[in-house]
Amino acid sequence: MANIVVVGSLNMDMVATAPRIPVIGETIIGTDYFTQPGGKGANQAYAVARLGGRVAMIGCVGDDELGRQMRGNLAAVGCDIGEVRVESGSSGVAVICVSATGENSIIVVSGANARLKPQHVLQSRATFLNAKVVLLQLESPLETVIAAAKAGRECGAIVVLDPAPVPEVKLTPELLRNIDILTPNEVEAASLVGRLPNRLTPDEAVELGSELRKQWTPTVIMKLGDQGCVIVSPDSQTLLPAPHVRAVDTTAAGDVFNGALAVAISEGKNLRSACEFANRAAAISVTRAGAQAAVPLRAEVETIATNTASAVSY
Repeated sequence: MANIVVVGSLNMDMVATAPRIPVIGETIIGTDYFTQPGGKGANQAYAVARLGGRVAMIGCVGDDELGRQMRGNLAAVGCDIGEVRVESGSSGVAVICVSATGENSIIVVSGANARLKPQHVLQSRATFLNAKVVLLQLESPLETVIAAAKAGRECGAIVVLDPAPVPEVKLTPELLRNIDILTPNEVEAASLVGRLPNRLTPDEAVELGSELRKQWTPTVIMKLGDQGCVIVSPDSQTLLPAPHVRAVDTTAAGDVFNGALAVAISEGKNLRSACEFANRAAAISVTRAGAQAAVPLRAEVETIATNTASAVSY
C-alpha cells in the first residue's frame, strides 16, 4: 500500500526546443518537437515510483487519448492510479519551450485538472491512511489543495507544498497551517514575498527562506538549481551544493527533487540526507531532455557522488 500520496495535475507536455526562448512578439525557428506525459503532480508521482517509493496519485484526466496515455504511463512504473479520475472533456496540456542552455518557459492549460474538486479528495480518504508524505503543488484548484493538505495533516503525514505556479492571490492561512515543508525555487520564493525575481546567492536565499519561514511554514527548502538547495528550519540554515553536471533541459527538475525528497523522508532519512538525495536525483534529470523521461532510476542516484564542496551552515 502506498505511503506517499501525490495530489495534483496531469498534463501532456508539448515541447519545442530552440536556440533560445523567444521574447514577446518574436518568432524564431526551433530545432525539435515532441510530446510526453507531464504535469507537476504526475511528474512527482512518476519520480517517486522510479526512485523506489510506494506512491498513489489523486488527479483528473479527460476522456481522450492524452488522458489514457498519461494514466498508462504512471501505471507502467508502479504508481497506483486508482484515484486518477476520468472526466468528460479534454486533458490538461503544457506548451514548453526549451533553450539550448536548458532553460524553459511553460504555458499550462488546465483542462480536466480544473475539475479536481475537494469532494474527490474526501472520497479518496482511504488512500491517505498509510501516508508518511503528501506532495502538493498549485496546478490544481486551491480549495482542492487545501482539502488535500488537511487530509495529510489529519493522517499524520509530512505535507510538502511546491508553490508552483504561484497564484495571483495570496496563499491562505487555512492552507499554510497544514503545510510542514515549503519548496519554492528562486522565482517562486520572490513572488511569495512580493519581490522581483532574480538569481539569488546562497546568503540571499537564506535570508529569503527565513522570511518565508516566519510568514508561512516551519521549514523552507529553497531550490537553487545548479547551486543546490538551502534548508531553513527551526534548527538550522544550511546550503547543500548540487553535483556538477552539464544541463540539457531543466524541465521538471524541481519535481524530481520533490519526488526524491518524499522517498527519502518516507524511508526515515533526516532532512539533510533527504535533500542530498534529492539534489543528486535532480542533477541527473537535467542532463536529459524531457520531464518524466528524464527521471533517473534509484540505482543511478545511489552511484552519483554528492558535490565535494562542503555544505555551508549559517
